[in-house]
Amino acid sequence: MNGVAQVKKAKHVILIGFDGLGSYAIPKANMPNLKKLMESGSHSLEARAVLPSSSAVNWASMLMGAGPTVHGFTEWGSKTPEIPPYEVTKYGIFPSIFSLIRDQKPSVKTAAIYNWDGIGYLIEKDAIDVVYHGETQELCLDKTIETILEGETTFMFLHLDEPDGVGHNIGHDTPEYYKELENVDAKIGQLVAAVKESGLADETIIMISSDHGGIEKGHGGKSLEELYIPWLISGPGVKENHKITDLIMTYDTGATIAWILGLKMPQSWRGKPVGDSFKSF
Repeated sequence: MNGVAQVKKAKHVILIGFDGLGSYAIPKANMPNLKKLMESGSHSLEARAVLPSSSAVNWASMLMGAGPTVHGFTEWGSKTPEIPPYEVTKYGIFPSIFSLIRDQKPSVKTAAIYNWDGIGYLIEKDAIDVVYHGETQELCLDKTIETILEGETTFMFLHLDEPDGVGHNIGHDTPEYYKELENVDAKIGQLVAAVKESGLADETIIMISSDHGGIEKGHGGKSLEELYIPWLISGPGVKENHKITDLIMTYDTGATIAWILGLKMPQSWRGKPVGDSFKSF
């Protein structure tokens, strides 16, 4: 793993999570901004969520580099661990990427901006510089763009609650769901434009993923429509127009961010950096 020099130019990482964005929909969706990032970077549409294919358990796994039997959050709306976690940091929960950054690089700035209030129980707020819960996607987007343009944040996580709402209210794989994906794509376009406007595009890695997919009006089950999530990375040192064939689990996301930023991962983390996405690893 001595390829860190390749991404040393990357001084900023932005992880964008869209709730309920199933991989199954992307080939059929009108999402030019997302697909442009796929062309400029590396991606998989067969990354896997953990079981159950629900929200809190998977957002926790993504940020904590491990699965539910290790970090303890096991349900859709977990607010505290249902299983005793393997370890607990001074921040009160299993270590996430945020506490790794704070403990190993205390001078850098981080941000967590989220639409669903459930995210607030899965992060170490005392270890994060900017914590913002926005009642609407638009408020979250505005705060994220503002933070990007400030140009000072090393790691930023943005959670947006669509297209999950449409999936529940109307249904996955419906015309309305695909219409919402056009709105999702417009937001991706705004975020990419903000990165370019900041003048830091050459130093910024953008990652996009989701907590789960869905089937009919729900999720939580064992179908691939629910388990397959998109995993996309674009920026300096990343292979271009590359389809990743290695297995990716959602907890590999945290491990990949740790690798990019040169952080030592806890022994308890089960995730591995997605090395196949980088030009040198």
